[in-house]
Amino acid sequence: QVQLVESGGGLVQTGGSLRLSCAASGSIFRQYAMGWYRQAPGKQRELVATITSGGSRNYAPSVKARFTISKDNAKNTVYLQMNSLKPEDTAVYYCAFRRITTVQVEYWGQGTQVTVSS
Repeated sequence: QVQLVESGGGLVQTGGSLRLSCAASGSIFRQYAMGWYRQAPGKQRELVATITSGGSRNYAPSVKARFTISKDNAKNTVYLQMNSLKPEDTAVYYCAFRRITTVQVEYWGQGTQVTVSS
C-alpha cells in the first residue's frame, strides 16, 4: 500500500503561481512513476505531469512551458511548480503513483483544489 498526501492548492489570480506537494509513504517501490492529474467540473481527469524514479519527466502540452515537476527522493515527495496560471487550470489536482511496470495508476491522493480567478 502507498499513501499519498497532497498540499499546496488554493486560490490565485491569473498569472500567479502555486506549488503543489505530494508526500508518499508506505511500500515505495524502487522503480515508480509519480505525478499529477487534474479534473475540472464536467470534464474527464487528465494527466498534467509525471516523473519517474529515474528522473524522466512527461508533461501535457497545455502546461509544458509553465509547469515544472520535481522530486525529493529523501522525502519521497513530488512537487509541481505552476507558473503563469490561467483560469483554465482551475481543477482538482490529484497526486498519482504507479509502479514503473504498470500502465494504470495504482494509488491516488485525495485531491487538492486549485482555483485561478480571472
